Amino acid sequence: MVLDVSKISGIGPYEVKSEPNREIYYKGTLAFLVMHRNTIEVRCDIRLCDNLKQKYESVMDSRYYGKGGIEIVLAGQLSPQEIEDLIRLSYNMTQ
Repeated sequence: MVLDVSKISGIGPYEVKSEPNREIYYKGTLAFLVMHRNTIEVRCDIRLCDNLKQKYESVMDSRYYGKGGIEIVLAGQLSPQEIEDLIRLSYNMTQ
């Protein structure tokens, strides 16, 4: 799955910093999205995190955000629309 953040509606200004093996998307000084080769990491409400991890095998604890986020396998069980919704939520949760 190819993910183009610039095409997701409801996402305002952001900047991208490339690091080895990942890109980090920032709203101001805080990250709202970490893109790896086959996974993404987003901020998420802890109850929603727990719910998604129980429902989908392709959703796990975030390495970047810890308990405040999830890591999602892009070729997993979530639809592209669900992934876009989670990215939008993460953007909006980032102050």
